[in-house]
Amino acid sequence: MFNLILFGPPGAGKGTQAVKIAEKFGWKHVSTGDILRSEVAQGTPLGLKVKAVMEAGHLVSDELLIEIMESVFVKNSDVKGFVLDGFPRTLKQARELDVMLSKSGQKVTLVLALKVDEHELVGRLLTRALDQGRKDDTEEVIKNRLVQYHNHTKPLIDYYKEQKLFREVYGVGSIEEIFNTLSSTILEHQSIQK
Repeated sequence: MFNLILFGPPGAGKGTQAVKIAEKFGWKHVSTGDILRSEVAQGTPLGLKVKAVMEAGHLVSDELLIEIMESVFVKNSDVKGFVLDGFPRTLKQARELDVMLSKSGQKVTLVLALKVDEHELVGRLLTRALDQGRKDDTEEVIKNRLVQYHNHTKPLIDYYKEQKLFREVYGVGSIEEIFNTLSSTILEHQSIQK
């Protein structure tokens, strides 16, 4: 089983690329954001827990996200691989993911990060904010989100670099160009593994 983690700051195009990778390789795309929104919309017991946390303006806890991910892995034990988008976000989640995967004899296979400079990201996010009518996405708010992303992601990047699983891919160009670079990096990694 190929377990891919895809990192990227807000505006890097991570969600778009994760869907394309999952389609190409026949893997399951797992977006924690999508799962949380779906659980809330369905009013499941988990969704009610998540809704209460989000309405209070808090981030969903590591424990709750890990519980969600465990259920995703159990429900999809027959897939050839996973593309994890939005998980792990903390070192604790990364370590718990390793434990979770090892229970079924699996491990994280590769971690890819989309590298996009801040100026490009701010431009993309401001454009997206205008297109979607998000008045609260000001340049200051966007820059703060990017700082938060880098602060949270740095320990994870170091963690996966130590395990020699981390690769960075330049995330500027057309969607297809970036996708082709990501795909060839995955294929290269698969051929080394065999």
